[in-house]
Amino acid sequence: MEKSTRRAVLKVGGAAFGSGILALRFPGLARGQEESGGVFHVFAFQWKPQASDAEKDRAKKEINAFQGVVPGLMQTHVGPNISPRGKGYTFGGIMQFKDEASLSAYFQHPAHLALLTWLVRLIDAVELDLRA
Repeated sequence: MEKSTRRAVLKVGGAAFGSGILALRFPGLARGQEESGGVFHVFAFQWKPQASDAEKDRAKKEINAFQGVVPGLMQTHVGPNISPRGKGYTFGGIMQFKDEASLSAYFQHPAHLALLTWLVRLIDAVELDLRA
C-alpha cells in the first residue's frame, strides 16, 4: 500500500510541477487570459548590403527593449538565424502578445515606430502573425 501511495503522490506532484513550469513559460495560460497562449508575431530579415554590424546589433537591442515597454508583450526572442534553411534570412524573432488587440497596438507604439524609421531601409522582411 505504501508504494502505491508514494506513486500517487509523485504523479500529482509531477503534474503540479509541470503545470508550474508552463505557467512560468507562458504566464497568460496561468492567468486564463488566453486559452490559446496568446498571439505570436514572427519576423525574419534579409539584411541589405549597406547594413553595418553596429546597426544589426542596434536592431537586436531595440527589439529586446520593447519588453516591459509595450503593453501586452509577454515574451520577446530575437537574434541571428542559425538554420541552414534560412533562404537568406539571417536574423529574426518571435514575440508573444497577450491578445490580438495588444499586437495591433504594438504596430502603432512609439518605440516600434522609432525602430522602423531607421531599420526599414536596411532590410527585406517577412512577417507572420498567428494564434497558438
